[in-house]
Amino acid sequence: MAIRSLICVLILFSTHCCFPTLAVVLKTNDDAPWTNEFESIELSCLIESISTTNPRIEWKKIQNGEPSYVFFDKKVSGDLENRARIREPATLVITNATRSDTADYRCEVTAPNDQKTFDEIIISLVVRVKPVVPKCSVPNSVPVGKSAELRCVEDEGFPKSQYQWFVNKEEIPDDPKTSVRFLNSSYMLNGETGTLKFTVVRKEDAGEYYCRAKNDAGHAECGPQRMEVYDLNVAGIVMGVLVVVVVLLCITLGICCAYKRGYFANQKEAGNNYKVPAKGDGVDYVRTEDEGDFRHKSSFVI
Repeated sequence: MAIRSLICVLILFSTHCCFPTLAVVLKTNDDAPWTNEFESIELSCLIESISTTNPRIEWKKIQNGEPSYVFFDKKVSGDLENRARIREPATLVITNATRSDTADYRCEVTAPNDQKTFDEIIISLVVRVKPVVPKCSVPNSVPVGKSAELRCVEDEGFPKSQYQWFVNKEEIPDDPKTSVRFLNSSYMLNGETGTLKFTVVRKEDAGEYYCRAKNDAGHAECGPQRMEVYDLNVAGIVMGVLVVVVVLLCITLGICCAYKRGYFANQKEAGNNYKVPAKGDGVDYVRTEDEGDFRHKSSFVI
């Protein structure tokens, strides 16, 4: 029984060696490569086994579920036409990657003379983009005890940027309780959105603030901006209000006294009075019942 099993194994082994399975098989060294923008990257498509001497090789780029040709009929096409080449037998080399190259790429090999005539592999490429200088917003001055919000925004980096805040060149930790320097500070820092919110500003929070946007491709910073923190002079504010009230009261009393003494009334009457025209010498005017106007009563006396 043992001898029979051994003979069967030998027969199967010799058959496999003498009559190999004819099939095209592909593999890759990295199915999820990445590179920084403007650098080169290889999408490896290796033919592990094949019998056909002149297989058909194609590359397709897949974005939003839509495929488009990258390499077809032995030529690079599309937006990679002047930025890519094929390294034998089927590896795609992108020499100047841009952010628009982030996509899935499918390597397809067709071998008509093989029993398994077709195989494909999909490679997901990520092109990382370094952040640009973020836009930072820092209030110029804040009164003690009030709230304040600092903002930092950057939209170019890929993957999406994370944010750090610094004051006087010292990094502000996400949690103030983790640092002796910021233990008494009352703030909330959101590294995803870039906002730094102080619920109650202290005198010690004054300083020069700047923000850093970073991702796997690099980082960028905005210039430092000064935030002053000043005390509220409550006594001064109250005194100022009182002075304004006293001035308004004095003006009101002065106007009332002027009315009582008739200054405004006399000026009004004087404006409404007019003089009756003087009669000419030796002329007397009387109105008659029959006439609607004046006439001479007597003539000049010589």
